[in-house]
Amino acid sequence: MDILKNYNQVLNNINNISKDAILIVVSKTFLISHIKPIIDLGHIHFGENRVQESITKWSDLLKVNQSIKLHLIGKLQTNKVVEAINHFSVIHSLDSEKLALKIFQEEKNFNKKLDYFIQINIGQENQKSGISIEDSSKFINFCKSELKINVIGLMCLPPIAKDPKKYFLDLKKIANNNQLFNLSMGMSNDYLEALKCSSNYLRIGSAILGDRKNY
Repeated sequence: MDILKNYNQVLNNINNISKDAILIVVSKTFLISHIKPIIDLGHIHFGENRVQESITKWSDLLKVNQSIKLHLIGKLQTNKVVEAINHFSVIHSLDSEKLALKIFQEEKNFNKKLDYFIQINIGQENQKSGISIEDSSKFINFCKSELKINVIGLMCLPPIAKDPKKYFLDLKKIANNNQLFNLSMGMSNDYLEALKCSSNYLRIGSAILGDRKNY
């Protein structure tokens, strides 16, 4: 498949709606050789789901291309926080007080500050991670004011097979109510709708890189 053609088409679609949105190419499960045409174009934002996979894949390249910014878009376990802080630029899945406290502790230990999105369980689904809607303001304040974690916005995964617009707008409302102005929402199948609802961080994989292996 023509990865560069797909990439340019997605980028054009985004730019037709917003000039400020950041395209995160979701590179999980793909080898660097598969992603290389996009890296060679100068694209710097890539998304990974698993800490160890990302370290194995990207560490050598990061030594020679320090402009690349890796985004952890999958769940972060507390036992992986040290590795994540020393590898990623942005974490999109801050989803519990336990994780927030561990991040606070390890950022102090390593004298590092990353950017974070708080994941909201916007569809109130038992099988998904995320802070509940009713606890969102309290948790945001805890992270920002008490722990001084650099929370830059909110992230969500809308329910599958439902119109995502309602959930995108719900997340935007929570963000506005808490003076947060970055939204990580929108994937290959719904990124245009997310853009129309003010998303400015889009996590797009298969529309650019093709279908990935299940894992």
